[in-house]
Amino acid sequence: MKILVTGFDPFSTDKINPAFETVKRLPDSIADATILKLEIPTAFKRCGEVVHQEIVSAHPDYVLNVGQAGGRFGIAPERIAINLDDGRIADNDNYRPINQPIEADGATAYFTQLPVNAMTRAIRKEGLPSSISLSAGTYVCNHIMYEVQYRRATEFPELKAGFMHIPFLPTQVVNRPNMPSQSLDDDICGVVEAIKTMVEMDGRSDVDSIE
Repeated sequence: MKILVTGFDPFSTDKINPAFETVKRLPDSIADATILKLEIPTAFKRCGEVVHQEIVSAHPDYVLNVGQAGGRFGIAPERIAINLDDGRIADNDNYRPINQPIEADGATAYFTQLPVNAMTRAIRKEGLPSSISLSAGTYVCNHIMYEVQYRRATEFPELKAGFMHIPFLPTQVVNRPNMPSQSLDDDICGVVEAIKTMVEMDGRSDVDSIE
């Protein structure tokens, strides 16, 4: 089994992004699955094509996109992506779409194929905060989750894919009082446990709850 795991580069005023800092430190093999790691641009118009090229080239069985969610507490597997780009700020290409569909012929929304209940449960068993999210937002994180699902629906029907948000790193909240953060080691542990669960649950239905 091959799992493509992506993380975004830094954006806005931050000099670091916990997403790719976590991804690049993952083991090359988890639960006997080969882990392919890819840094992707925080850019609406480019991130989807970068991932698409890697899917075509590497033929992964799964794609797990990881992104930063400043202000969130704990690791959050996303359940759904929506067909909407609506940027609170411009991306790294200085592009800021407002109320734009991602794909004109795409579904209103796509659900993940990942076992998000089981993933969340596994992360919590490691003593880390985790909860399922029902909104990936309308920025580049939602965009890439939606784009991969759209490609799955139109081009790669055997692919399984999903997205996880992780909090700020402690160094990112020095000048952001009362903002939650999580250590890089804990991010790595949480993502590893999520991937182990993806492998373990392959071909099986998700568990009914996170408890």
